[in-house]
Amino acid sequence: MRNHTAITTFILLGLTDDPQLQILIFVFLFISYMLSITGNLIIIFLILVDSHLKTAMYYFLQNFSFLEISFTSACIPRFLYSLSTGDRNFSYNACLSQLFLTDLFAVTGYFLLTVMSYDRYVAICKPLHYVTIMNNRVCKMLVLGCWMMTSLMITPVFVMFLGLEFCDSNALDHFFCDANPLMKISCSDTWLLEQLVVACSVLVFILTLVCVVLSYAYIIRTILRIPSAQQRKKAFSTCSSHMIVICISYGSCIFIYTKPSAKDEMTMNKGIALLPTSISPMLNPFIYTLRNKQVKQAFNDLVTKLYPSQGIRGMLK
Repeated sequence: MRNHTAITTFILLGLTDDPQLQILIFVFLFISYMLSITGNLIIIFLILVDSHLKTAMYYFLQNFSFLEISFTSACIPRFLYSLSTGDRNFSYNACLSQLFLTDLFAVTGYFLLTVMSYDRYVAICKPLHYVTIMNNRVCKMLVLGCWMMTSLMITPVFVMFLGLEFCDSNALDHFFCDANPLMKISCSDTWLLEQLVVACSVLVFILTLVCVVLSYAYIIRTILRIPSAQQRKKAFSTCSSHMIVICISYGSCIFIYTKPSAKDEMTMNKGIALLPTSISPMLNPFIYTLRNKQVKQAFNDLVTKLYPSQGIRGMLK
């Protein structure tokens, strides 16, 4: 048997040891986090109170905003605390909890993006049957299915993480507890676990992306057959925001998680991980609101009710 001391605390190395860069990173992440929370909460609130946004598309958008808030909140606040206090210690239980929550929210988000692309497919390719197909019951079942699929996929892998031994080093080369840096410092044989992580990554990222691409292939084919140029432009505008979010979300995470080994260099991965954990949740509310007339109108109506004398309508045009 191997003599080792069980590690109960990890040390998060973060992004850099340079104090000046740490200040810049803290300011950037704090601002982006506050914008993420504020923007996504506004979207959730608008969809709750505005009767014009009681459709399947906005129901999915509301759930997606909730996932964005949950995901970034599982990663960023703890890192901000570390940057502000210099305390890099992270307990074993807290680290594994963060790993589970980030995976849960992230993977559910990708399944939900796939559902949202199907919603756009039905809206454009089968407009006469849209209300019938995407009724309230179906929408709730689809969202529930996203959570159930995610739980079934990540739970067996997470159980294997609970069995990892850490006996040589407790320094995690990342700014939050992620799968690859944990496997990198483990003294257990991680080959099987690495293959499972890659397999789950491929299943989530690649297969859902294939579904998204197929949906948009049919959407684009249908739009190109519309005789009116104005109607084509309107149809494209309803999908453009979702397509931008998909490009940002899938591009970064496919690069990070579909690696053959956890022993790869982590420096580039840490930098790219800022995109889905901080930048994407900040940009998504602006992408959806700035390119969506109904959400802009709902926000405009709400602000006008609160401040009727300020003339906000012109500011949002």
